[in-house]
Amino acid sequence: MQEPTPKELIRLRAVADYLFDRGVGSRLFPEGVRILKTRGRIRQVWLGDKILCTIRASDGFIVLNRRGAELLHAALRPPRLRVMVSEEAAPFVATGKTVFAKHVISADPEIRPAEEVLVVDPGDRLLASGRALLSGEEMMAFKTGVAVVVRRGTGGA
Repeated sequence: MQEPTPKELIRLRAVADYLFDRGVGSRLFPEGVRILKTRGRIRQVWLGDKILCTIRASDGFIVLNRRGAELLHAALRPPRLRVMVSEEAAPFVATGKTVFAKHVISADPEIRPAEEVLVVDPGDRLLASGRALLSGEEMMAFKTGVAVVVRRGTGGA
């Protein structure tokens, strides 16, 4: 692992600002992050001894790990990029299970399919991060089907 160059840090922050929201990049990637490169391209970003995210090789997008999801959750105000699930589904989602549309209480209407989202309980406690299969409006309208494929749960509700 190595320190990112100023140009690499600016690029990481710009991608985060593009994907998540303006100003998020500096909160997600503070000074002191370290990077792991493969074939000259950034593959992982670490803060201390915890991995924040992986950079997807196919498109350069950010795939959050647990610590990265926690930082993003703290950086964004509700309801931005949040999918709120019912109390009955929360324990299952926290262990990494899929979020079905029937369990969605509310969702950011600006969520687009294939976007990285944060799954929270009604108290806005982070349960998991994952990839949306439906738009935010569709999550609210549909009563069947998969809404979010969970990548990583937080481990417990």
